[in-house]
Amino acid sequence: MSTPPFLTLPHCARALRLETGRGSFAALLAEPAGAPRGTALLVPGFTGSKEDFIALLEPLAAAGYLVAAVDQRGQYESGGPADPQAYRIGELAADVRALSDTLAGDGPLHLLGHSFGGQVVRESVLAAGAALPWSSLTLLSTGPGAIDPAEAARTKLLLDVLPSMDLESIWQVMQQMEEAGGSGPAPEPRIAEFLHRRWVANVPQALSAMGEHLVSAPDRVAELAAVPLPVQVVCGVRDYAWPVAEQAAMARRLGARHVVVPDAGHSPNAERPQETAAALTSFWN
Repeated sequence: MSTPPFLTLPHCARALRLETGRGSFAALLAEPAGAPRGTALLVPGFTGSKEDFIALLEPLAAAGYLVAAVDQRGQYESGGPADPQAYRIGELAADVRALSDTLAGDGPLHLLGHSFGGQVVRESVLAAGAALPWSSLTLLSTGPGAIDPAEAARTKLLLDVLPSMDLESIWQVMQQMEEAGGSGPAPEPRIAEFLHRRWVANVPQALSAMGEHLVSAPDRVAELAAVPLPVQVVCGVRDYAWPVAEQAAMARRLGARHVVVPDAGHSPNAERPQETAAALTSFWN
């Protein structure tokens, strides 16, 4: 999961709920000082949330963009039903279109999806047909199909226990595994408390549906390449979910610009936000 570097919102941002034709979604909204040169919709990945983009809000707003980072349905503060069918990727893609319709109007609308969110926004674009409300698409740390086999094996472990364990119990086991594996320095207490709170706030059926998609996702790159929409692929120099070489090959198949963020892993948005914001604004401009 992505770990935000901080939780305090910059002066340009506020938390709110975005009302759409498909329901209400928790969001962080950052506004530029003057008239926006465009709007960006940022969609997080599996086990993530709008806070994964918190470090991007200020630099993107400073560059003139109105920015909305959202929790997808079933994630953290958006909530959702216990019906697993509500979290099929087609349903999540329809949510992205509804959010896009709500945000449309302040100049060009740029769409970005991180990790699993990248496959959700891809689905939304493919479902839109000729009626594209977006001016560009950025795929951030995402891949053409299913996740790397090693990561898929870990995800399948989660899928196996979700029907029989509550999220708090799973969290405690994950913490024990991280401590035993020496996964690096622990986050500061406030961040650690947030990660815990976010995890237990997820809808279990959403985690199951999203995880099942990640381990079996089809490759739809050829279909996306046929859509007349500028695409950018951005990733860190290392990535555990989809190998960087696989993301580079996807960019070539799309005829897309490919940016590799130095000294970043699966979440350049949180790990190297200034460099990631520069890549985004260069593309959007």
